[in-house]
Amino acid sequence: MKKDKEKALIDISLKTFIQVTVLLVVLLAAAVVLTYVIPAGQFGTLPNGDTDYTVYERLEGSQGISIWKGILAPLLVFGSDDGLTLIMLSVFLLVIAGAFQVMNDTGGINALVGAVSDRFKTRKKLLIAVLSLLFMSFGAFLGLFEEMLTMLPIVAILCVMNGFDSFTGFLVCIVSCGFGFASAITNPFTVLLASEIIGVDPMENIWYRIVIFFVMYLLLLGFIFLYLRSIRKDPAKSCTYEHDLRLKAAGAHAKESATADRRRKLTVYSVFLVMSLVMIVVCSLIPAVRGYTVVVLTAYFLIFGPAAGALCRSPMKDVFGSFFKGITGALPTIVFISLSASVKYVFDEGSILPTIANQINDLAEGKNIFLIALTVYGVVLFLEFFISSSTAKAILVMGLLSVMDLGLTGRMSVLIYTFADGYTNLLFPTSPVLLISLSMMETNYFKWVKRSWPLFIVNLLLVFAFIAGGIAVGY
Repeated sequence: MKKDKEKALIDISLKTFIQVTVLLVVLLAAAVVLTYVIPAGQFGTLPNGDTDYTVYERLEGSQGISIWKGILAPLLVFGSDDGLTLIMLSVFLLVIAGAFQVMNDTGGINALVGAVSDRFKTRKKLLIAVLSLLFMSFGAFLGLFEEMLTMLPIVAILCVMNGFDSFTGFLVCIVSCGFGFASAITNPFTVLLASEIIGVDPMENIWYRIVIFFVMYLLLLGFIFLYLRSIRKDPAKSCTYEHDLRLKAAGAHAKESATADRRRKLTVYSVFLVMSLVMIVVCSLIPAVRGYTVVVLTAYFLIFGPAAGALCRSPMKDVFGSFFKGITGALPTIVFISLSASVKYVFDEGSILPTIANQINDLAEGKNIFLIALTVYGVVLFLEFFISSSTAKAILVMGLLSVMDLGLTGRMSVLIYTFADGYTNLLFPTSPVLLISLSMMETNYFKWVKRSWPLFIVNLLLVFAFIAGGIAVGY
Protein backbone atom coordinates (compact mmCIF):
# COMPACT_ATOMS: atom_id res chain seq x y z
CA MET A 1 0.00 0.00 0.00
CA LYS A 2 3.04 2.17 0.11
CA LYS A 3 4.44 4.03 -2.85
CA ASP A 4 7.83 4.71 -1.34
CA LYS A 5 10.91 3.15 -2.85
CA GLU A 6 11.82 1.79 0.56
CA LYS A 7 8.87 -0.28 1.61
CA ALA A 8 8.10 -1.55 5.06
CA LEU A 9 8.84 -5.18 5.88
CA ILE A 10 5.11 -5.83 6.20
CA ASP A 11 3.80 -4.04 3.13
CA ILE A 12 0.44 -5.32 1.91
CA SER A 13 -0.21 -4.40 -1.70
CA LEU A 14 -3.33 -2.43 -2.57
CA LYS A 15 -4.59 -5.34 -4.69
CA THR A 16 -4.19 -7.81 -1.82
CA PHE A 17 -5.76 -5.39 0.65
CA ILE A 18 -8.81 -4.89 -1.59
CA GLN A 19 -9.19 -8.62 -2.28
CA VAL A 20 -9.06 -9.64 1.39
CA THR A 21 -11.24 -6.72 2.50
CA VAL A 22 -13.92 -7.46 -0.11
CA LEU A 23 -13.92 -11.13 0.85
CA LEU A 24 -14.27 -10.35 4.56
CA VAL A 25 -17.03 -7.82 3.85
CA VAL A 26 -18.88 -10.51 1.86
CA LEU A 27 -18.48 -12.91 4.78
CA LEU A 28 -19.77 -10.22 7.13
CA ALA A 29 -22.79 -9.57 4.92
CA ALA A 30 -23.47 -13.30 4.73
CA ALA A 31 -23.28 -13.48 8.53
CA VAL A 32 -25.92 -10.75 8.83
CA VAL A 33 -28.19 -12.62 6.39
CA LEU A 34 -27.71 -15.86 8.34
CA THR A 35 -29.05 -14.22 11.50
CA TYR A 36 -32.40 -13.98 9.66
CA VAL A 37 -32.21 -17.56 8.36
CA ILE A 38 -30.81 -19.58 11.28
CA PRO A 39 -32.94 -19.79 14.44
CA ALA A 40 -31.54 -18.08 17.53
CA GLY A 41 -30.49 -20.21 20.47
CA GLN A 42 -28.42 -20.30 23.61
CA PHE A 43 -26.31 -22.71 25.64
CA GLY A 44 -27.00 -23.56 29.27
CA THR A 45 -25.18 -22.18 32.29
CA LEU A 46 -23.21 -24.13 34.88
CA PRO A 47 -23.60 -23.40 38.63
CA ASN A 48 -20.29 -21.50 38.62
CA GLY A 49 -21.52 -19.21 35.84
CA ASP A 50 -19.56 -20.83 33.00
CA THR A 51 -21.27 -21.85 29.78
CA ASP A 52 -22.55 -25.41 29.59
CA TYR A 53 -22.06 -26.42 25.95
CA THR A 54 -23.87 -29.72 26.50
CA VAL A 55 -27.21 -27.94 27.03
CA TYR A 56 -28.91 -26.07 24.18
CA GLU A 57 -32.28 -24.35 23.91
CA ARG A 58 -34.02 -22.48 21.11
CA LEU A 59 -34.83 -18.79 21.61
CA GLU A 60 -38.29 -17.91 20.34
CA GLY A 61 -39.17 -14.48 18.97
CA SER A 62 -35.55 -13.44 18.40
CA GLN A 63 -34.30 -13.45 14.86
CA GLY A 64 -32.02 -11.17 12.85
CA ILE A 65 -29.87 -8.22 13.93
CA SER A 66 -30.50 -4.70 12.71
CA ILE A 67 -28.82 -3.74 9.44
CA TRP A 68 -27.06 -0.76 11.00
CA LYS A 69 -25.50 -2.98 13.63
CA GLY A 70 -24.19 -5.23 10.88
CA ILE A 71 -22.73 -2.25 9.01
CA LEU A 72 -21.07 -0.87 12.14
CA ALA A 73 -19.94 -4.30 13.38
CA PRO A 74 -16.23 -3.67 12.54
CA LEU A 75 -16.33 -0.77 15.03
CA LEU A 76 -18.81 -2.17 17.55
CA VAL A 77 -16.77 -5.36 17.94
CA PHE A 78 -14.12 -3.38 19.83
CA GLY A 79 -16.73 -2.61 22.49
CA SER A 80 -17.82 -6.23 22.84
CA ASP A 81 -16.59 -8.84 25.30
CA ASP A 82 -13.77 -9.62 22.86
CA GLY A 83 -12.94 -5.94 22.41
CA LEU A 84 -10.07 -5.68 24.89
CA THR A 85 -8.40 -8.77 23.42
CA LEU A 86 -8.76 -7.36 19.91
CA ILE A 87 -7.33 -4.00 20.94
CA MET A 88 -4.33 -5.63 22.63
CA LEU A 89 -3.83 -7.89 19.63
CA SER A 90 -3.91 -4.92 17.26
CA VAL A 91 -1.37 -3.00 19.33
CA PHE A 92 0.78 -6.13 19.62
CA LEU A 93 0.91 -6.62 15.84
CA LEU A 94 1.77 -2.97 15.20
CA VAL A 95 4.54 -2.93 17.80
CA ILE A 96 6.01 -6.22 16.52
CA ALA A 97 6.01 -4.84 12.97
CA GLY A 98 7.76 -1.67 14.15
CA ALA A 99 10.41 -3.57 16.12
CA PHE A 100 11.29 -5.89 13.24
CA GLN A 101 11.39 -2.96 10.83
CA VAL A 102 14.04 -1.38 13.06
CA MET A 103 15.88 -4.70 13.17
CA ASN A 104 15.92 -4.82 9.37
CA ASP A 105 16.84 -1.19 8.74
CA THR A 106 19.71 -1.23 11.24
CA GLY A 107 21.18 -4.33 9.62
CA GLY A 108 20.34 -6.72 12.44
CA ILE A 109 18.86 -9.44 10.24
CA ASN A 110 21.72 -9.07 7.78
CA ALA A 111 24.25 -9.41 10.62
CA LEU A 112 22.64 -12.62 11.90
CA VAL A 113 22.59 -14.28 8.50
CA GLY A 114 26.05 -12.96 7.60
CA ALA A 115 27.57 -14.34 10.79
CA VAL A 116 26.19 -17.79 10.05
CA SER A 117 27.45 -17.77 6.45
CA ASP A 118 30.93 -16.62 7.50
CA ARG A 119 31.20 -19.41 10.03
CA PHE A 120 30.44 -22.10 7.45
CA LYS A 121 32.05 -20.70 4.31
CA THR A 122 34.31 -23.78 3.93
CA ARG A 123 31.48 -26.24 4.63
CA LYS A 124 28.94 -25.33 2.01
CA LYS A 125 26.41 -28.11 2.51
CA LEU A 126 26.44 -27.46 6.22
CA LEU A 127 25.92 -23.77 5.42
CA ILE A 128 22.72 -24.63 3.52
CA ALA A 129 21.51 -26.83 6.39
CA VAL A 130 22.20 -24.14 9.00
CA LEU A 131 20.68 -21.31 6.94
CA SER A 132 17.57 -23.39 6.36
CA LEU A 133 17.34 -24.15 10.09
CA LEU A 134 17.87 -20.48 10.95
CA PHE A 135 15.09 -19.24 8.67
CA MET A 136 12.79 -22.07 9.67
CA SER A 137 13.35 -21.05 13.30
CA PHE A 138 12.44 -17.45 12.43
CA GLY A 139 9.05 -18.72 11.27
CA ALA A 140 8.49 -21.32 13.99
CA PHE A 141 9.46 -19.21 17.00
CA LEU A 142 8.85 -15.59 15.94
CA GLY A 143 6.19 -15.91 13.24
CA LEU A 144 8.26 -14.17 10.58
CA PHE A 145 7.40 -14.76 6.92
CA GLU A 146 6.67 -11.62 4.89
CA GLU A 147 9.69 -10.01 6.57
CA MET A 148 12.04 -12.46 4.86
CA LEU A 149 11.33 -10.95 1.44
CA THR A 150 13.90 -8.28 2.31
CA MET A 151 16.50 -10.97 3.00
CA LEU A 152 15.83 -12.99 -0.15
CA PRO A 153 18.11 -11.01 -2.50
CA ILE A 154 20.98 -11.19 0.01
CA VAL A 155 20.60 -14.92 0.59
CA ALA A 156 20.18 -15.57 -3.14
CA ILE A 157 23.44 -13.80 -3.98
CA LEU A 158 25.15 -15.55 -1.07
CA CYS A 159 24.07 -18.95 -2.46
CA VAL A 160 25.23 -18.07 -5.99
CA MET A 161 28.63 -16.97 -4.70
CA ASN A 162 28.99 -20.29 -2.85
CA GLY A 163 28.43 -22.37 -5.99
CA PHE A 164 24.67 -22.91 -5.73
CA ASP A 165 21.92 -20.94 -7.49
CA SER A 166 19.56 -18.18 -6.42
CA PHE A 167 16.65 -20.64 -6.37
CA THR A 168 18.52 -22.37 -3.53
CA GLY A 169 18.36 -19.01 -1.75
CA PHE A 170 14.60 -19.00 -2.27
CA LEU A 171 14.40 -22.50 -0.75
CA VAL A 172 16.54 -21.81 2.32
CA CYS A 173 15.01 -18.37 2.94
CA ILE A 174 11.34 -18.14 1.94
CA VAL A 175 10.39 -21.83 1.79
CA SER A 176 12.25 -22.68 5.01
CA CYS A 177 10.66 -19.75 6.82
CA GLY A 178 7.22 -20.77 5.51
CA PHE A 179 7.76 -24.35 6.67
CA GLY A 180 8.77 -23.00 10.09
CA PHE A 181 5.71 -20.74 10.20
CA ALA A 182 3.49 -23.82 9.71
CA SER A 183 5.59 -26.15 11.90
CA ALA A 184 5.12 -23.56 14.61
CA ILE A 185 6.52 -23.85 18.12
CA THR A 186 5.93 -20.39 19.64
CA ASN A 187 4.73 -18.52 16.53
CA PRO A 188 2.86 -15.55 18.07
CA PHE A 189 0.54 -15.21 15.06
CA THR A 190 -0.67 -18.82 15.05
CA VAL A 191 0.22 -20.87 18.14
CA LEU A 192 0.09 -18.11 20.76
CA LEU A 193 -2.85 -16.25 19.22
CA ALA A 194 -4.93 -19.36 18.50
CA SER A 195 -4.13 -20.79 21.96
CA GLU A 196 -5.24 -17.58 23.63
CA ILE A 197 -8.51 -17.48 21.68
CA ILE A 198 -9.38 -21.10 22.43
CA GLY A 199 -8.07 -20.94 26.01
CA VAL A 200 -5.20 -23.46 26.15
CA ASP A 201 -1.62 -23.28 27.41
CA PRO A 202 0.67 -23.09 24.34
CA MET A 203 3.57 -24.63 26.28
CA GLU A 204 1.69 -27.75 27.36
CA ASN A 205 2.93 -30.83 25.46
CA ILE A 206 5.16 -28.56 23.37
CA TRP A 207 7.37 -31.59 22.72
CA TYR A 208 4.96 -32.75 20.02
CA ARG A 209 5.33 -29.52 18.05
CA ILE A 210 9.12 -29.72 18.45
CA VAL A 211 9.08 -33.24 16.96
CA ILE A 212 6.95 -31.96 14.06
CA PHE A 213 9.37 -29.09 13.52
CA PHE A 214 12.40 -31.34 13.13
CA VAL A 215 10.62 -33.92 10.97
CA MET A 216 9.46 -31.18 8.59
CA TYR A 217 12.97 -29.69 8.65
CA LEU A 218 14.46 -33.01 7.57
CA LEU A 219 11.84 -33.33 4.82
CA LEU A 220 12.62 -29.87 3.47
CA LEU A 221 16.37 -30.38 3.78
CA GLY A 222 16.11 -33.63 1.81
CA PHE A 223 14.17 -31.79 -0.90
CA ILE A 224 16.81 -29.02 -1.05
CA PHE A 225 19.71 -31.48 -1.31
CA LEU A 226 17.94 -33.44 -4.05
CA TYR A 227 17.51 -30.20 -5.96
CA LEU A 228 21.19 -29.33 -5.47
CA ARG A 229 22.22 -32.74 -6.75
CA SER A 230 20.12 -32.28 -9.89
CA ILE A 231 21.65 -28.91 -10.78
CA ARG A 232 25.15 -30.15 -9.94
CA LYS A 233 24.74 -32.82 -12.62
CA ASP A 234 23.23 -30.35 -15.07
CA PRO A 235 23.44 -26.62 -14.16
CA ALA A 236 20.98 -25.82 -16.95
CA LYS A 237 18.25 -27.51 -14.86
CA SER A 238 18.45 -24.65 -12.40
CA CYS A 239 15.13 -22.80 -12.09
CA THR A 240 17.08 -19.52 -12.18
CA TYR A 241 19.95 -20.31 -14.57
CA GLU A 242 19.81 -17.11 -16.64
CA HIS A 243 18.93 -14.95 -13.66
CA ASP A 244 22.05 -16.16 -11.84
CA LEU A 245 24.38 -15.05 -14.61
CA ARG A 246 23.52 -11.45 -13.72
CA LEU A 247 23.71 -12.12 -9.99
CA LYS A 248 27.30 -13.35 -10.18
CA ALA A 249 28.44 -9.93 -11.32
CA ALA A 250 26.90 -8.33 -8.22
CA GLY A 251 27.90 -11.07 -5.79
CA ALA A 252 30.75 -9.22 -4.17
CA HIS A 253 28.29 -6.78 -2.63
CA ALA A 254 26.47 -9.52 -0.71
CA LYS A 255 29.31 -10.35 1.68
CA GLU A 256 30.36 -8.11 4.47
CA SER A 257 33.58 -8.38 6.43
CA ALA A 258 33.34 -9.12 10.12
CA THR A 259 33.61 -5.52 11.20
CA ALA A 260 33.18 -4.28 14.74
CA ASP A 261 29.93 -2.65 13.63
CA ARG A 262 28.48 -5.93 12.45
CA ARG A 263 29.67 -7.74 15.57
CA ARG A 264 27.85 -5.15 17.67
CA LYS A 265 24.63 -5.67 15.69
CA LEU A 266 25.02 -9.43 15.95
CA THR A 267 25.44 -9.27 19.73
CA VAL A 268 22.59 -6.82 20.26
CA TYR A 269 20.03 -8.71 18.19
CA SER A 270 21.10 -12.15 19.37
CA VAL A 271 20.38 -11.02 22.93
CA PHE A 272 17.20 -9.24 21.81
CA LEU A 273 15.73 -12.33 20.14
CA VAL A 274 16.84 -14.79 22.81
CA MET A 275 15.26 -12.63 25.52
CA SER A 276 11.97 -12.46 23.58
CA LEU A 277 11.87 -16.25 23.40
CA VAL A 278 12.72 -16.51 27.11
CA MET A 279 9.84 -14.17 27.94
CA ILE A 280 7.41 -16.24 25.88
CA VAL A 281 8.46 -19.42 27.69
CA VAL A 282 8.46 -17.83 31.16
CA CYS A 283 5.03 -16.22 30.68
CA SER A 284 3.59 -19.50 29.46
CA LEU A 285 5.00 -21.44 32.42
CA ILE A 286 3.78 -19.07 35.14
CA PRO A 287 -0.04 -19.31 35.52
CA ALA A 288 -0.30 -15.88 37.16
CA VAL A 289 1.05 -14.08 34.08
CA ARG A 290 0.01 -16.51 31.35
CA GLY A 291 -3.00 -14.41 30.42
CA TYR A 292 -0.78 -11.34 30.08
CA THR A 293 1.73 -12.82 27.62
CA VAL A 294 0.64 -10.51 24.80
CA VAL A 295 0.80 -7.47 27.10
CA VAL A 296 4.30 -8.39 28.32
CA LEU A 297 5.59 -9.01 24.80
CA THR A 298 4.04 -5.77 23.55
CA ALA A 299 5.83 -3.82 26.27
CA TYR A 300 9.08 -5.66 25.56
CA PHE A 301 9.09 -4.98 21.82
CA LEU A 302 7.87 -1.41 22.32
CA ILE A 303 10.75 -0.59 24.67
CA PHE A 304 13.58 -2.79 23.48
CA GLY A 305 12.81 -2.73 19.76
CA PRO A 306 13.92 0.91 19.41
CA ALA A 307 16.52 0.43 22.17
CA ALA A 308 18.21 -2.35 20.19
CA GLY A 309 18.36 -0.05 17.18
CA ALA A 310 19.93 2.69 19.30
CA LEU A 311 22.51 0.24 20.68
CA CYS A 312 23.49 -0.48 17.08
CA ARG A 313 24.49 3.21 16.96
CA SER A 314 21.69 4.24 14.66
CA PRO A 315 20.44 7.82 15.13
CA MET A 316 17.27 7.87 17.20
CA LYS A 317 15.55 9.85 14.48
CA ASP A 318 16.18 7.00 12.03
CA VAL A 319 15.21 4.37 14.62
CA PHE A 320 11.85 5.97 15.31
CA GLY A 321 11.38 6.57 11.59
CA SER A 322 11.86 2.83 10.95
CA PHE A 323 9.57 1.95 13.85
CA PHE A 324 6.85 4.21 12.47
CA LYS A 325 7.36 2.80 8.95
CA GLY A 326 6.85 -0.71 10.31
CA ILE A 327 3.68 0.31 12.12
CA THR A 328 2.34 2.06 9.03
CA GLY A 329 3.00 -0.98 6.87
CA ALA A 330 1.07 -3.20 9.29
CA LEU A 331 -1.98 -0.92 9.63
CA PRO A 332 -4.05 -2.80 7.01
CA THR A 333 -3.94 -5.88 9.26
CA ILE A 334 -6.10 -3.96 11.77
CA VAL A 335 -8.82 -3.76 9.13
CA PHE A 336 -8.54 -7.51 8.64
CA ILE A 337 -8.77 -8.08 12.40
CA SER A 338 -11.89 -5.94 12.84
CA LEU A 339 -13.68 -7.41 9.82
CA SER A 340 -12.89 -11.04 10.64
CA ALA A 341 -13.85 -10.54 14.31
CA SER A 342 -17.08 -8.90 13.14
CA VAL A 343 -18.35 -12.21 11.74
CA LYS A 344 -18.31 -13.82 15.17
CA TYR A 345 -19.70 -10.59 16.68
CA VAL A 346 -22.71 -10.71 14.32
CA PHE A 347 -23.24 -14.39 15.12
CA ASP A 348 -23.15 -13.56 18.85
CA GLU A 349 -25.52 -10.61 18.51
CA GLY A 350 -27.92 -12.69 16.45
CA SER A 351 -27.59 -15.59 18.94
CA ILE A 352 -27.07 -18.04 16.08
CA LEU A 353 -23.61 -19.25 17.07
CA PRO A 354 -25.04 -21.67 19.68
CA THR A 355 -27.41 -23.05 17.04
CA ILE A 356 -24.59 -23.53 14.51
CA ALA A 357 -22.33 -25.10 17.12
CA ASN A 358 -25.13 -27.37 18.33
CA GLN A 359 -25.87 -28.60 14.81
CA ILE A 360 -22.19 -29.31 14.16
CA ASN A 361 -21.91 -31.06 17.52
CA ASP A 362 -24.91 -33.26 16.58
CA LEU A 363 -23.38 -34.09 13.19
CA ALA A 364 -20.02 -34.90 14.80
CA GLU A 365 -21.52 -37.08 17.50
CA GLY A 366 -20.51 -40.70 16.97
CA LYS A 367 -18.30 -39.87 14.00
CA ASN A 368 -14.66 -40.92 13.75
CA ILE A 369 -12.54 -38.29 15.49
CA PHE A 370 -9.88 -38.46 12.75
CA LEU A 371 -12.48 -37.67 10.07
CA ILE A 372 -13.69 -34.74 12.17
CA ALA A 373 -10.12 -33.46 12.43
CA LEU A 374 -9.62 -33.75 8.66
CA THR A 375 -12.89 -31.88 8.10
CA VAL A 376 -11.69 -28.99 10.26
CA TYR A 377 -8.37 -29.10 8.38
CA GLY A 378 -10.22 -28.92 5.05
CA VAL A 379 -12.34 -25.95 6.18
CA VAL A 380 -9.26 -23.96 7.21
CA LEU A 381 -7.55 -24.89 3.91
CA PHE A 382 -10.57 -23.54 2.04
CA LEU A 383 -10.43 -20.26 3.98
CA GLU A 384 -6.64 -20.09 3.47
CA PHE A 385 -7.11 -19.96 -0.29
CA PHE A 386 -9.06 -16.71 0.09
CA ILE A 387 -7.67 -15.24 3.32
CA SER A 388 -3.89 -15.44 3.62
CA SER A 389 -3.82 -13.39 6.83
CA SER A 390 -3.10 -15.79 9.72
CA THR A 391 -4.46 -13.30 12.25
CA ALA A 392 -7.77 -12.87 10.44
CA LYS A 393 -8.30 -16.62 10.12
CA ALA A 394 -7.23 -17.33 13.70
CA ILE A 395 -9.85 -14.96 15.10
CA LEU A 396 -12.53 -16.30 12.77
CA VAL A 397 -11.76 -20.05 12.97
CA MET A 398 -10.59 -20.40 16.57
CA GLY A 399 -13.44 -18.21 17.77
CA LEU A 400 -15.90 -20.70 16.25
CA LEU A 401 -14.00 -23.79 17.40
CA SER A 402 -13.91 -22.46 20.95
CA VAL A 403 -17.67 -22.96 21.28
CA MET A 404 -17.89 -26.33 19.54
CA ASP A 405 -17.67 -29.76 21.12
CA LEU A 406 -16.07 -31.83 18.34
CA GLY A 407 -14.13 -34.18 20.58
CA LEU A 408 -10.84 -32.47 19.71
CA THR A 409 -8.66 -31.02 22.43
CA GLY A 410 -7.87 -27.32 22.27
CA ARG A 411 -4.23 -28.15 21.54
CA MET A 412 -5.24 -30.36 18.60
CA SER A 413 -7.49 -27.64 17.23
CA VAL A 414 -4.55 -25.22 17.35
CA LEU A 415 -2.27 -27.77 15.66
CA ILE A 416 -4.77 -28.41 12.86
CA TYR A 417 -5.15 -24.67 12.36
CA THR A 418 -1.39 -24.09 12.10
CA PHE A 419 -1.03 -26.98 9.64
CA ALA A 420 -3.78 -25.69 7.35
CA ASP A 421 -2.75 -22.06 7.65
CA GLY A 422 0.98 -22.29 6.98
CA TYR A 423 2.23 -24.73 4.35
CA THR A 424 -0.17 -23.54 1.68
CA ASN A 425 1.38 -20.06 1.89
CA LEU A 426 4.06 -21.73 -0.25
CA LEU A 427 1.64 -23.35 -2.68
CA PHE A 428 -1.58 -21.39 -3.22
CA PRO A 429 -1.43 -18.73 -5.98
CA THR A 430 -3.31 -16.38 -3.65
CA SER A 431 -0.21 -16.09 -1.41
CA PRO A 432 1.35 -12.65 -2.02
CA VAL A 433 4.70 -13.64 -0.46
CA LEU A 434 5.03 -16.65 -2.76
CA LEU A 435 4.24 -14.69 -5.92
CA ILE A 436 6.50 -11.79 -4.96
CA SER A 437 9.46 -14.01 -4.06
CA LEU A 438 9.11 -16.04 -7.28
CA SER A 439 9.05 -12.84 -9.32
CA MET A 440 12.19 -11.66 -7.51
CA MET A 441 13.88 -14.89 -8.63
CA GLU A 442 12.51 -14.35 -12.16
CA THR A 443 10.76 -17.71 -12.19
CA ASN A 444 7.07 -18.39 -12.65
CA TYR A 445 4.47 -20.01 -10.41
CA PHE A 446 3.88 -23.05 -12.62
CA LYS A 447 7.59 -23.87 -12.74
CA TRP A 448 7.59 -23.83 -8.93
CA VAL A 449 4.54 -26.11 -8.72
CA LYS A 450 6.10 -28.55 -11.21
CA ARG A 451 9.30 -28.64 -9.17
CA SER A 452 7.74 -28.76 -5.68
CA TRP A 453 4.66 -31.00 -5.95
CA PRO A 454 6.48 -34.08 -4.55
CA LEU A 455 7.49 -32.03 -1.49
CA PHE A 456 3.89 -31.02 -0.77
CA ILE A 457 2.50 -34.51 -1.35
CA VAL A 458 4.88 -35.92 1.29
CA ASN A 459 4.16 -32.92 3.50
CA LEU A 460 0.40 -33.60 3.30
CA LEU A 461 0.89 -37.26 4.21
CA LEU A 462 3.01 -36.23 7.20
CA VAL A 463 0.33 -33.74 8.28
CA PHE A 464 -2.26 -36.51 8.24
CA ALA A 465 0.12 -38.75 10.18
CA PHE A 466 0.78 -36.07 12.82
CA ILE A 467 -2.95 -35.37 13.20
CA ALA A 468 -3.61 -39.08 13.67
CA GLY A 469 -0.64 -39.42 16.01
CA GLY A 470 -1.71 -36.41 18.05
CA ILE A 471 -5.18 -37.85 18.51
CA ALA A 472 -3.70 -41.22 19.49
CA VAL A 473 -1.41 -39.78 22.18
CA GLY A 474 -4.06 -37.37 23.50
CA TYR A 475 -2.31 -34.23 22.33
